[in-house]
Amino acid sequence: MKFTAQQIAAQLKGSIDGDPQIVVSELSKIEEAQSGSLSFLANPKYTPYIYKTNASVVIVNQDFESNQQIKPTLIRVENAYQAFSELLEYYQTVKNKREGVHPSAQIAQDIELPSGVYIGPNVIIEENCVLGKNIKIFPNVYIASNVIIGDHCTIHSGAQILSDTVIGNYCNIHSGVVLGSDGFGFAPQENGTYKKVPQTGNVVLEDHVDVGAMSTIDKATLGSTLIRKGVKLDNQIQIAHNVEIGENTVIAAQTGIAGSAKIGQNCIIGGQVGVAGHISIGDNVQIQGQTGVTSNIEDNMKLQGTPAVDYFSYSKSYVHFKNLPKLVKQINQIEKNQKS
Repeated sequence: MKFTAQQIAAQLKGSIDGDPQIVVSELSKIEEAQSGSLSFLANPKYTPYIYKTNASVVIVNQDFESNQQIKPTLIRVENAYQAFSELLEYYQTVKNKREGVHPSAQIAQDIELPSGVYIGPNVIIEENCVLGKNIKIFPNVYIASNVIIGDHCTIHSGAQILSDTVIGNYCNIHSGVVLGSDGFGFAPQENGTYKKVPQTGNVVLEDHVDVGAMSTIDKATLGSTLIRKGVKLDNQIQIAHNVEIGENTVIAAQTGIAGSAKIGQNCIIGGQVGVAGHISIGDNVQIQGQTGVTSNIEDNMKLQGTPAVDYFSYSKSYVHFKNLPKLVKQINQIEKNQKS
């Protein structure tokens, strides 16, 4: 796809310094851009690159001032980073703009296909499903019976949406995701074996939820596993049965959340965090990577370590921890001197 600087400036409501008719066909980082590329400058530490970049067009902040000659055409906007993000979203929308049903797709006869739908090769959609407008379902997706998918959703290749799952509007489900798999529920028996507990609930995703590649969200034993509006999940995350995650919470890769844990809204959770089952985490909590959370957490806390403690307390304690070999050596020397 090709766009002129003028078309891009109109989309971003920006002004142009340079040639409005110059054409770009790809997006690049400013330090790697070649002729025909569009890039952006938001972080001041990358300013030197704007004087030597080969990009044809660069998006900059409105107040950017150059002290050398600049080769690329500039598009000035209020916030260059935000504008480039909007452009990426627009580019992705245009790139994925497709409609129709591939002949190899297997769709139950009772399914109504709304306007703007795209269903790719080898997709399977079972009976009693409801599909929203303008949804894109890419190759090899499996959608089991009684699933509801809202408007403007994208289901990427190889995802599995299992029975009774409910997906809101504007959700993005990446490749390899499994929604609605059985929760890990087994009852111990007197003879030492385990009997599986039937998982009869479902998974509910509210609007504007993103689920990263290869992540799994288990259905509830009873009721629903709830992912609230605006939640963003990275790749390879495990969310167990009956978990509830509050609005606009962000969780990084390889985090595991055990059954029936409740996480508040606007939380930020780093990678490889472990959350124990049946605990509650308040709103606006920040949890550093590789932290283990084993008890209830109040609002507005910042945590690190296993078991999790206040981030600032952890940092102070770590200073002493690093000095332990030196302290032990000093203590041993004191004991040796006392004996002598």
